[in-house]
Amino acid sequence: MKRRSVTFNHNPLLKNGLPEWRPRLVMLGLLACSFALVGRALYLQGFNNEFLQAKGESRYARAIEVPATRGRVTDRHGDMLAVSTPVRSIWAIPSDARLSPAEARKLAQLLEIDVGELNRRLGGGRDFAYLKRQVSPELAGEIAALNLPGVHQQQEYRRYYPGGEVMAHMLGFTGVDDRGQEGVELAFDKRLTGKAGARRVIRDRRGQVVEDVEAIRPPRDGEDLVLAMDSKIQYLAYSALSQAMQTHKAKAGAVVVLDARSGEILALANAPTYNPNNRTNLSGAQLRNRVFTDTYEPGSTMKPFAVALALEQGNVKPSTVIDTAPGRITIGRATISDSHRHGLLTVSEVIQKSSNVGTVKLALNLPPEQMWRMFNDLGFGSPLNLGFPGEAGGRLRPARTWKPIEQATMSFGHGISVSPIQMAHAYLAFARDGELLPLSLTRLQAPPSAGKRIFSVETALAMRQMLELATLPGGTATRAQIPGYRVAGKTGTARKLEGGRYTTAKYVSSFVGFAPVSNPRLIVAVMIDEPSAGQYYGGTVAAPVFAQITEGALRALGVAPDAPLVPLQMARKSDAAVREEM
Repeated sequence: MKRRSVTFNHNPLLKNGLPEWRPRLVMLGLLACSFALVGRALYLQGFNNEFLQAKGESRYARAIEVPATRGRVTDRHGDMLAVSTPVRSIWAIPSDARLSPAEARKLAQLLEIDVGELNRRLGGGRDFAYLKRQVSPELAGEIAALNLPGVHQQQEYRRYYPGGEVMAHMLGFTGVDDRGQEGVELAFDKRLTGKAGARRVIRDRRGQVVEDVEAIRPPRDGEDLVLAMDSKIQYLAYSALSQAMQTHKAKAGAVVVLDARSGEILALANAPTYNPNNRTNLSGAQLRNRVFTDTYEPGSTMKPFAVALALEQGNVKPSTVIDTAPGRITIGRATISDSHRHGLLTVSEVIQKSSNVGTVKLALNLPPEQMWRMFNDLGFGSPLNLGFPGEAGGRLRPARTWKPIEQATMSFGHGISVSPIQMAHAYLAFARDGELLPLSLTRLQAPPSAGKRIFSVETALAMRQMLELATLPGGTATRAQIPGYRVAGKTGTARKLEGGRYTTAKYVSSFVGFAPVSNPRLIVAVMIDEPSAGQYYGGTVAAPVFAQITEGALRALGVAPDAPLVPLQMARKSDAAVREEM
């Protein structure tokens, strides 16, 4: 059969014509899409390009932090106590840090870490890892010379303390992030800490900065801090305390020195201590600032306050005679005794001889509420609120709960607990004619305003004379004497509580005093915890520390002598007088 061929041009389907509106509709649709794309492009590139620009910059631009320098800490004379030095921190982007075994060994050697530890930090799928913080600029230069992929550096600051362990408990220290952790570094952290700045930079795909674009925010350095501390007096206090710790084989000790004119803290030392520049393997005992955080029963150093209140109330005069015979007094089922029988004593001799019985008889004639109010006004029972971390308030129970025996024991320093800084502060009332000033860790720029009136001027002057008697022959603190200066103070020897009972093997020896008596300039409080070399009385353990510190400090300050320059040993008495303080 013969096939009939059909050409395309003669296809029957072509005989049906398309509607005229159809091509026009398609054309209009294409034109609309074109105009939409053009309009979108104009909108994105001409009117709202932030989104595209941000997306682009996110692939190469970075805002890096510019660290601020922490404020310096100086003593009252401008001597540097704490300063921040520039260091580098080594960090890495683990996904980019593809190190060969040789490169890893070399880097681990420079960082002084194990190769396995290095590989662990670079693994785990993290986006960022610190390899080592606060390395020296020299070491950072050696690491940079290796040109390792994915390993970077950033500038930081590390705190340096030139005084080392001498200033440790006053200054404290900062952490790796240069924030305060202890001491004034923590107490004044907001003031010392600056505010970091920021800069915009361009980085390549390996994280290396290839261009510094602009400063977004300049860093604001921290404020400098001028302490009230006097470095010379601080070294004297530290040396004297260290020597006493070794001589008496004590568990711990604390010393604080105040300026009686202003209430400024001139020195603060604790033992044991530590080096804030190297804080590895530190124990809690080393870190404790015992001047602020430790409380103890002060013993006989509390007696002057009960006597002062009795004078203030007009109950007695310094010359009033008190019968302390037969050397003991019974209250309820408890008996309080003197270490020696004294018989008739004047009020002044009660302080000089440190008579428990005489003090108790004076205290029991005082209303408990008045005695509590005096203790509270002196700052006992609550922190001094100096901003120092961990400051203890001590123990002072409300007067309504006092029993007669408790009022009696508190009058000679048992049943009440205080910190060394509280005791030094309270003695300001005697040194400043009955006025109590607030204390200051920083140097005052103006004379202090009037403080709180605790005692009358007459009472304070009378107490100064009594406390001076305690340091003269016949008193319990003859070892507190200083050639050329009149001194006044009170010893304390208190048994420690263990398991709710007073032990006869562990003591706290203390002394609080001031000099010169004619115009007090310094107040020094000394506390020695658990001396174990045979001596434990405050007059033989703590009083010599007071004398050593006060003598050097008065001469360093250029305070004029107010007493003859007699040899010290001529005025000293035997240990029999010292033992009376119990």
